[in-house]
Parts: sequence; structure tokens; C-alpha cells
Amino acid sequence: ETTMKLTGHKGSVYCLSFDPTGESLVSGSFDMTCLLWNATGMCENYNVLEGHKNAVLDVAWSADSDFVATASADKTLGWFDAKTGYRVKRCQGHSGIVNAIDTAKASSAKLFASASDDCTSKVWDARVRDASSTFDHDYQVTSVAFSDESHTIFTGSIDNKISAWDTRKNEKIFDLTGHNDTITNLALHPKGTHLLSNSMDSTIRSWDIRPFVSGQRLDKTFVGGSHNAEKGLLKCSWSADGKMVSGGSSDRMVHIWDELTTEELYLLPGHTGCVNCVVFHPRENIVASASSDKAIFVGELG
Repeated sequence: ETTMKLTGHKGSVYCLSFDPTGESLVSGSFDMTCLLWNATGMCENYNVLEGHKNAVLDVAWSADSDFVATASADKTLGWFDAKTGYRVKRCQGHSGIVNAIDTAKASSAKLFASASDDCTSKVWDARVRDASSTFDHDYQVTSVAFSDESHTIFTGSIDNKISAWDTRKNEKIFDLTGHNDTITNLALHPKGTHLLSNSMDSTIRSWDIRPFVSGQRLDKTFVGGSHNAEKGLLKCSWSADGKMVSGGSSDRMVHIWDELTTEELYLLPGHTGCVNCVVFHPRENIVASASSDKAIFVGELG
């Protein structure tokens, strides 16, 4: 089985995302750029997204695969045309580092949500200049995820809590508690029923976010990954069928767990630095991983 090593970034690679069609992969880096790669074949780098003046900390594709949304330590968000590489929109409105971004799942929507060290999360529409909603938090916001129908966003913070917010009423719906340290990333289940969270407490957890759940929403806990003193915002992800989960880990290994049993299925070596992000291909049995060693690996799961 073949594993491709993608090189080109001049600094730590913090984030990765396959587009919904599975044809392209985007990576974001400390080097202030995003690189676009063919997700199959020789995985050629075919475009560069430039314009940020500090590290790119998170990336997300629009649901129609035409645009890439970026979050940066320069306090701005970018909305790039993936085909031309042109930055269509630069969103200023945060007064602190923008840690995370997510895009709405509906194919027609040009909505994205952001999380910042300025203690706010915001929802944006690419067709409008300013943020359409702002949610005030008590502490810095480190992660954000859209619900399936885009009327709810989930945020994670340094207060160890995950919060759900109604974007139409502009109010908090509920909190999810259980993590013992900063939430570093959130990822929505492919069917929209569950939320995955990675935390500096070195656990990845899944939560039942369906509307009428009574009692405990914490579903499963995945252990084996690690976080270190660098305090990176390590990502987490679901496979397309929801049967596997993965997440970044400071032990330089790619960890993949079985969702049903929470057992570790794969422990893949190769990186020489902290693994910041692992993502599953939307159609094939392929994973991509990004590391502080500046490299990206794309390989088949045996």
C-alpha cells in the first residue's frame, strides 16, 4: 500500500480538509499560506492561497467545493476561490487570533462560523460584509462547528465547556461538560447526530446532540492520543461512514479508533513532529495527516 508524502510548506501544518467531492485537499500552515493538492494520483500541489499575514490555523471547504474558508492568527478570515486562488473576501471583525472556522453543510449556503481569542464566535455570510451574528463568551473560543441545518453552532473554549448556540434567536441552547481541559477542536458526525471533541485532557469524546435527548449527552471517550506543553489546537474527525474517528496527537503518531467499541484500530508512524490534524477521505479508505514536521502524509488504510 502506498503512502504519499506531500512537501511544500515551510512551517508547521496545522489543518487539512478534503473537499466534499474528494478530489482536492487543502492544507493550512504557520507559513501563512494554504496549499491545494490533488487528492488522488501523485497528489500534485496545484494552487497556493496567499494573503494572510500570520499563521493559517484552520481551513474548511464550502459545501459546493468552490471556495475555501480560512482562519488566521492575523485576526482575519479568508474566503478564497479554490479554482483561481483569488481571495474573494477578507473578514475583519475579530480583535484576536481566529482559532477555528467551519462552513455550513447546505450546498447553497455561503455561511461560515469562526471562533476567536477575543472571546467571541461569529457567523458570517460570504455575500455580506460584516458578521451576521456574534456570540459573547466568558473565555477565549478555540473551536467551532456548524450543525447539519446550520441553525445551531457549537463552540469549545478554554473553560473546558462545549456550548450550543441558536443562530436565529442569538442565544445559548445548552452546555456540554465533561472535559477537564481546553477543547481544541469540534467535528460534526456525517449524519449530524453527534459531535466529536478533542481536548487538552488527552481524550476525544463524542456527544449526542440530537434535540430531544434527556440526561447525559456524553456518548463515548477515546483514549491513547496525547497533548503536550506546546498546547496546540489539535483537530479531530469522523470517517465518512461515522465508523472511525481520529484526532491529532503530540506523540507523532496517527491514531484511528473504532467508533463502536472505542478500541484503537490503527497506530501509524511516520511523522517526526506533533500530528496536528488527521482527516478521512469522503469516498475512499484514505487518510491524510498534517504535522509540525511541515509534512503531510496521504495513505490508504490497510
